[in-house]
Amino acid sequence: MITLLHIDSSARSGRSDQWTHGSHTRRLSAQFVRQWQERRPRDAVVYRDLAEQPPAPVTGPWVHAAFTPPTQREPWMHQVLSQSDDLVAELIDADLIVIGVPMYNFGMPSTLKAWIDNIVRVGRTFGFDRSRTGEPYWPMLAGQGKRLVLLSSRGDYGYEPGERLGLRNHVEGGVTVPLDYIGIDQVDRVAIEYDEFSDKRLHASIAAAEAEVDALVERLAVALAGRRPAVREA
Repeated sequence: MITLLHIDSSARSGRSDQWTHGSHTRRLSAQFVRQWQERRPRDAVVYRDLAEQPPAPVTGPWVHAAFTPPTQREPWMHQVLSQSDDLVAELIDADLIVIGVPMYNFGMPSTLKAWIDNIVRVGRTFGFDRSRTGEPYWPMLAGQGKRLVLLSSRGDYGYEPGERLGLRNHVEGGVTVPLDYIGIDQVDRVAIEYDEFSDKRLHASIAAAEAEVDALVERLAVALAGRRPAVREA
């Protein structure tokens, strides 16, 4: 058994397969999880809707508390970090992280950025030691077999590397770079494009993305079937 962490970040509450103005990313993430549960019904699924429960943004007191050694923290520091502690614990417990992330103004929703800022934590998900030889930073979640599935949507088209708007796509990199930094470097991506055109190209893109999701579920489920549980460190 593994644990799947399912995260939605779209501001739209409904799915595009149920509502005319619904979210494509919620549609894809729900499809992934549904197909996954059909194949692996014993796996645990933890769901977090960042639009319904947006994480608090990082503040000065948060930074002060996070960089204070745990044994030296005052009570208010534990309170400031309590939500971050919960988010970090969810991530540490997860083997497969499925994130639905629409493109807003070439980047991710602010709620997902706040989630990332809360889970990239010194002493919890990355280490730092000034006296360490070579690189003073290291990923604390590396070697645990964690995998990220990024399901995105874009209003325009041509956002893949080398395409007409590839350099303006700050969604995938904005998510994968910080997660790679903490040790989650296995990534699969599926995207829907042409949303603003609302024509046959959008319908074709949706159909292609849904087919990719089904194929991805099958491939990952087979790959994970015989995997031994990884040793985790808090």
